[in-house]
Amino acid sequence: MLEEPSLLFLIISLVCLLLLSGFFSGSETGMMAANKIKLKNLAKKNKDKGAKRALKLLKRPDQLLSTILVGNNFANILASAIVTIIFLDYLNASIVLGSFILTIVILIFSEITPKTMAAIKPEGFASKSSFLLRSLLVLFRPLIVSVNFLSSKILAFFKFNLKDAKNNDNLNTQELKTLLEESGDLIPKQHRQMLSSILRLDELIVEDIMIPTNEIIGIDRNNYFEDAKRIIENSDYSRLPVFDKSIDKVIGMLHIKDSHEFIERLESQISIKKVLDKPYFVSQSTALMKQLKEFQRNEKNIALVVDEYGEIQGLVSIEDIFKEIVGKFESDKVELNKEFFELKDGAVIAEGNSRIRDLNNHLKWNLPEDGPKTINGLITEFLETIPQNNLCVAIKGYKFEILEIEDNAISKIKIKKGS
Repeated sequence: MLEEPSLLFLIISLVCLLLLSGFFSGSETGMMAANKIKLKNLAKKNKDKGAKRALKLLKRPDQLLSTILVGNNFANILASAIVTIIFLDYLNASIVLGSFILTIVILIFSEITPKTMAAIKPEGFASKSSFLLRSLLVLFRPLIVSVNFLSSKILAFFKFNLKDAKNNDNLNTQELKTLLEESGDLIPKQHRQMLSSILRLDELIVEDIMIPTNEIIGIDRNNYFEDAKRIIENSDYSRLPVFDKSIDKVIGMLHIKDSHEFIERLESQISIKKVLDKPYFVSQSTALMKQLKEFQRNEKNIALVVDEYGEIQGLVSIEDIFKEIVGKFESDKVELNKEFFELKDGAVIAEGNSRIRDLNNHLKWNLPEDGPKTINGLITEFLETIPQNNLCVAIKGYKFEILEIEDNAISKIKIKKGS
């Protein structure tokens, strides 16, 4: 007959098994809660071998979890058997009492405590536990392969695919925005705003930021050269459209560096096409992120915007897109303060052709932007007729009072939040 193990040996074995159970519990939390971006950063910048091992293990979460659960269950079941022997053979006590005490001990020392520690510093726990977990994965491989095979069949029955686990790390635009908002002081506020603006480029189209045709500053070849010279001197752009009587009959784009030769040719009534670049046209429905790439690919920085019928609707520059990312410059803010004159009662006096998006951004309002782009267009669409003087309408919680009408369009309007 085999000699019964001593009480001291059983107690030492029980303590070791509880520590092992705690290791597996903490490893499960640490591995599953670890931020893969942080692990990659540790592996890349700090040459952390543990982080590299953890990343390799996380590529197969099914095998990793199987290893942890096999080890954890083995430790807990064996600990339960040892407690049964101690309480029956050495203490002559109830097995129920032993099970109750063991449950309390496991919860405190093998579950709650190690899992809390791992949740506080998951990357560190994952890195340090990766070596032993990888060794156990190799040791338990035959059992793990068998268990995973049966588990995969059950998962397939419930229409779960293990490959979907790889897509959990992919974040869509809205999730990235939430991540930025929740980053707190980890990312400076100015940087968060810029990153958020970059993500928003996919939601905006060229039409949202373009300069409409009635506001395009260009040169009419039929005007006197003095007019052209004045326009060039006051231009904020490095390129200007040159047209024949109307912007719809654009001839080309003038680069400011060629303005001297252009003026001379215009004054001498010589052909000006030689000093003009071929106009670059873009669709008004193109997403801003795509348009930014198109500007880079075609080595352009300004374009004329056309609709589905090929008619010119406005002008957009690469600078306009950059402003969406970095925000308005101080000079732009001064112009907006003039365009949207705020009254003491909270109302705003604006022009009818003012852009709704500019108004929303400037005053943090929420006027609808998915339809017409200007205030005049919004009211005309709402009324389904040409608006008249002294007319008041309420749209989406905002009160609009038309003050002046010119050429069948609103020239001045008063807007107040709250209908």
